[in-house]
Amino acid sequence: MGFGSINRKALAFVFAFASLVSAAFAQDAKVDRVAAQAAQVTEFDVNGLKVIVKRRASAPTVAGGLFIRGGSRNINEKNAGIEDLMLDSAIESGKNIPRQQVRRELSRLGSGISAAAGQDYSAVSFASTRQGFDRVWEIFTDVVLNPAFAEEDIRRNREQKLASLREAEISPEGAVQALQDRVVYTGHPYANDAVGTAATIGSLTADDLRTYHKSVMQTSRLLLVFVGDLDANELKGKIASTFGKLPRGDYKEQPLPALDFSKPTLDVTARTLPTNYVQGEFAAPSLASPDYYSMKVATTILQGLVYQEVRVRRQLSYAPEARLNNLGANTGAIAVTSTDPNQAVTVMLDQIKLLRTRRLTDDAISEVASSFLTNYYLGQETSAAQAAELARYELLGGGWRNAFEFMNRIRQVTADDVLRVSDQYMKNLRFAVVGDPSALNRSVFLHG
Repeated sequence: MGFGSINRKALAFVFAFASLVSAAFAQDAKVDRVAAQAAQVTEFDVNGLKVIVKRRASAPTVAGGLFIRGGSRNINEKNAGIEDLMLDSAIESGKNIPRQQVRRELSRLGSGISAAAGQDYSAVSFASTRQGFDRVWEIFTDVVLNPAFAEEDIRRNREQKLASLREAEISPEGAVQALQDRVVYTGHPYANDAVGTAATIGSLTADDLRTYHKSVMQTSRLLLVFVGDLDANELKGKIASTFGKLPRGDYKEQPLPALDFSKPTLDVTARTLPTNYVQGEFAAPSLASPDYYSMKVATTILQGLVYQEVRVRRQLSYAPEARLNNLGANTGAIAVTSTDPNQAVTVMLDQIKLLRTRRLTDDAISEVASSFLTNYYLGQETSAAQAAELARYELLGGGWRNAFEFMNRIRQVTADDVLRVSDQYMKNLRFAVVGDPSALNRSVFLHG
């Protein structure tokens, strides 16, 4: 049974873009892009360190990075944020190349080195021109493997992080996300925030960072990824003389426990605001699950439905949202800011109910799948984007080869798949609200 006339306008909104790319989609389907892309990738091992190199012949840029496995599983409530502060401080300067020289040379070469820590893994990334790669590699290996951890660098990074943490607590968007995380991640490794807290960041010393750096610089914990016009055989020598000298260690990544979505919940932080900030999370399959692609289609449809019904039709919010996250222990979410949170949430939950109980047509699902085409390939234009995607699939998605299967798997999603995953996952939402508690009808949020 289709949705019928009850939501025809909303569905038309979802599929409007699809007609613009259907011809390109049909043409693209004739090309075996998966085999062609995979053939450009070389995988090898250097002393227990896995290396992935994707050759982009004639590409003017080179990008990649070092990825540290584990994320929140590497830290605890006493040192949360240490990996983030350690990496940001490390890339400032190496023992052989001081800070001012690092900045001057990277600027001269039109290149950059950056770091970020996350719940599942952390990364030190680089981007350079092909001509500048050899020198950027020398800088990259010095700051990563032999960081100076100068007191002034640590102090500056600590102050920046503390200011960011204070700002996150002030903004309602940050407050509702922090509340949501505390609720959903209680008792889970993700409760150890990768960016830390004011208390943990404020207590970390240079010796703490040096000790932690030594503990994670083991090849069994690391992954190197490169994308650009590079020769894999030449890279082997560069890696063997640098990262290949690290100890192997015996790191074994532990599986993440499931998050608790056994019942709906509502948690509220009272704050005097002109509008209420609402977010509700539900369980979702991870990138490694076959259900991920069906859920990607389902949440895309849900985004169109809630936008049409909440913003366009009822004008209850400027930017209602439905999204699928990309974590090892994954979630999806709906979010809205509204002066009438009860009505806005009721309408959004009604759209979820439609997806859980009523079957779309397979033709409609195919149209949604085709709408992914342009955005997906535009998002993969740069070497940096491709390196990040290869790493994400290698670490979370069952292996880097699956990075090239995205469109094929999206195309295989059926109406029955969307109905099944919607009913399986989009339930028992756990809501976080920042705003006026008296404006909330709890039964709206806790109906199940």
